Amino acid sequence: MVFKKREAFASPLMEKLGLVRFLSSMAFALVSTIWAIYLESLLHNDSQVGFLIAFFSVISFISYFLIIPLLERKKKTDLYLLTLILYTISYLLFSFLQNIISIIILGIITSFIVSLRVASFGILIRNKSKNKDVSKNEGFVYTLANIAWLIGPLMAGFISSRYGLKIVFLFAAFFTLISFLLLRFFKVRDKVISKRVDTNLFKIFKDFFSKKERTIAYLLSGGINFWWAFIYIYIPIYIIKIGLGNLALGYFLALITIPLILSEYYFGRLASRIGFKKIFSIGYFILAVAAILSFFISNIYIILLIFILASFGAAMIEPTTESYFLDIITKREREKYYSIYNTTIDLNYFIANIFVAIMLLFLPFKSIFILFGIAMLGFSLLSLKIKNVFEKRRKD
Repeated sequence: MVFKKREAFASPLMEKLGLVRFLSSMAFALVSTIWAIYLESLLHNDSQVGFLIAFFSVISFISYFLIIPLLERKKKTDLYLLTLILYTISYLLFSFLQNIISIIILGIITSFIVSLRVASFGILIRNKSKNKDVSKNEGFVYTLANIAWLIGPLMAGFISSRYGLKIVFLFAAFFTLISFLLLRFFKVRDKVISKRVDTNLFKIFKDFFSKKERTIAYLLSGGINFWWAFIYIYIPIYIIKIGLGNLALGYFLALITIPLILSEYYFGRLASRIGFKKIFSIGYFILAVAAILSFFISNIYIILLIFILASFGAAMIEPTTESYFLDIITKREREKYYSIYNTTIDLNYFIANIFVAIMLLFLPFKSIFILFGIAMLGFSLLSLKIKNVFEKRRKD
């Protein structure tokens, strides 16, 4: 009898990078859980919170263009290490700053850091992956990150309800510091691929959108970030307004990640076999149904349950949209275009926050459920226009 060797979840290198991603994601999950509430406690106005977060998104959007020469010239490991130590310093400052102007300035700085973090780590994962393993490795790393997003909100809810919001930033600083030290210890080898640095940012932007496949991938990747703006900014405000409290918020944001943990790795591998088109379309359709259905329901617990179950739809999209984009560009184009591609994160956060902020000036809070439902339906239909890619049929 011949036994087939079982395929490992990930290579030893990917396990090391996954551990770093897990620990750093703990910090980001802690801060994201209380970020909207923290700003609301300073501004005391839901609409102003939306406008301020939209402003931070604009800063991050612009910074993605400015870091392109850095991504082409510097090692991705060094850049990610830099972001981790800068996050540590920033979170320490957030823990004791009182003045709103100082907090906004620090928010602008961290908005720049996030673009460098996302782009450098994403390219590092792709550079260390074989062509046939991109979706699998993305699914593996996202799964570890989502375990952090399960634990982080629970910790943030408990810490903030017991000790206050600012103490959460101290715990976040601890996790980014540990991530920094671990990545230094692992000594992950990386090299600069591009010998020619592109400095004409307008031409890079124009070239990126000159190809239909890249444009659609950009739009589809933005859709899931449009959804997360809803879940991580406005559902927390909705929960607090109803009177459930910080602890209930922590439970909800922890539970929202369980479907992601259970299924992102599976959907990543499934997409590599059957292609991305059906995965995207079904995933976005599930989110659309969840948002629209919740608009007609008054029971908060049923609404939260619907959103938790809808995360199975999000799990079909989150790791696979990035894998799809990395599959349709060449190795040379990664440093050139990956940063532009990631502007879709902040662009969609900006659009979501601006639309919501304007709507809340005239309409009741729950009207935004319809907005997000219609948007997700649009992304589901757009998914049908992509060119299918089958990673398992590709050679390295």
